[in-house]
Amino acid sequence: MIDLNQLHNHKPLFGFIAQVLSYPEKRTFHPNMLEGIVSPSSPSYEYILKFWELVHEYSLEKLEELYVQTFDFQKKSTLYMTFVKFEDSKERGQMLARLKVLYEMYGLEMPNGELSDYLPLICEFIYAADWLGDPRSEESFNILLAVLEDGTYHLLNALEEFQSPYAPLIKGLRETVKFCIVKEAP
Repeated sequence: MIDLNQLHNHKPLFGFIAQVLSYPEKRTFHPNMLEGIVSPSSPSYEYILKFWELVHEYSLEKLEELYVQTFDFQKKSTLYMTFVKFEDSKERGQMLARLKVLYEMYGLEMPNGELSDYLPLICEFIYAADWLGDPRSEESFNILLAVLEDGTYHLLNALEEFQSPYAPLIKGLRETVKFCIVKEAP
């Protein structure tokens, strides 16, 4: 079960992750971009700082190359959260349709040509949509975060294997999601 209030408190982090997991642009990696995103008490703090430190060791051109090499040419490190588990099966199509309906339920229009399991889109939805207080949110977010949890598990393993500077970012995302899960009493 998800603590939606806790997840809502971390909205700025999801917006940040949506931006830095999109194709690199100069403004996305401006040094001030990280201000106010995470506090030292955040479960993702150390991971986000490590990611920020690592990506700033690259020129923009090298970061663009790394991004394409990592996310576009490696099946194991795809940003499509249901791909590793389902590839192009019927089950994936059904999950993509469910996610699309979920976004539309909260007023998010899908960008043309984008699949609903694209990690930056999922993070942008969590950041931008007005879902707190909506009675449909608990069930909807259990589905969304299950997709996020499963997909980022595979993504993190691949990024660690490739020794990618994006690995701490995904680890920070996973720690934040884990922090927002309510532990049920035994």
